[in-house]
Amino acid sequence: MDARLLRSFVAVFEERSMTAAAERCYVSQPSLSSAIKQLESELGVQLFIRHKRGVDLTDQAHHLYPMAVQTLGQLKRMSNLFAEQPASLPIKLANFDDLSPSLLAEFIQHCKSQQPLFNFELLDHQDKSAQARLTLDVFKQEDELFIPLWQEDYVLCVPRQHPLAQQNQVEIAALNNYNFIECVVCEAHQQTLSLLASQGFAVNLVAKAQHKTQVKHLVNAGIGISFLPKGVLETAPQLQQVKLLAPRMYRSIGLCIKASASAKPALAALIDAANSWPNNN
Repeated sequence: MDARLLRSFVAVFEERSMTAAAERCYVSQPSLSSAIKQLESELGVQLFIRHKRGVDLTDQAHHLYPMAVQTLGQLKRMSNLFAEQPASLPIKLANFDDLSPSLLAEFIQHCKSQQPLFNFELLDHQDKSAQARLTLDVFKQEDELFIPLWQEDYVLCVPRQHPLAQQNQVEIAALNNYNFIECVVCEAHQQTLSLLASQGFAVNLVAKAQHKTQVKHLVNAGIGISFLPKGVLETAPQLQQVKLLAPRMYRSIGLCIKASASAKPALAALIDAANSWPNNN
């Protein structure tokens, strides 16, 4: 497939405008429109819905975009294959709060083993200067690539002196009327509360928190019970994990990188390392 057609497609996808995309590609608007029509003809699908204000993206365009960006990145890497190698590959990597400390360290170690030139700087999750993010799949932006890395199961955690700590597993009904600490942004907590309500049970909400680490500290203080990802509990040996007989709850963690930046040498190497991560799901 002609790389020129893919470049035209990526420009229109990102600009949402034929006029702006034509200026970006340094071509006339009729030439750009012709390239898009040729690509649509070759693929046998409609990629854009044109209107006076610009273009709307079809589902086919959303599906093609990450592949087109990766293909163009691979072509660029081929052209730079024999270029002079840099002394280091600096990466500003933001990571989501409360990720598994051991898996975070293992991932960094794996990347370094794949590319010794990596020089990582770890940043807060919201740091705008980050070039890549280790985050949950639900936080992937439309213009980002997402490489899945691992999953963390949610488990019921209680203080060791709690009555439920003496049981190997419990039914959902066993949580009825116990003091519960809610993480307000957690889908797993909302699913559990809904499941309880559907069966005519409820917990006693005694505290709310924004972060899993805050929930962990409150459970450790004996204020209530809660659900936490296993990664968070790596630093909480004083808490007891109890198996809950209910549908599996988990979160998916992966690497997010702006698709438009994925061809840069450091980020392209990071993508390759992430794709070879042995825990990749």
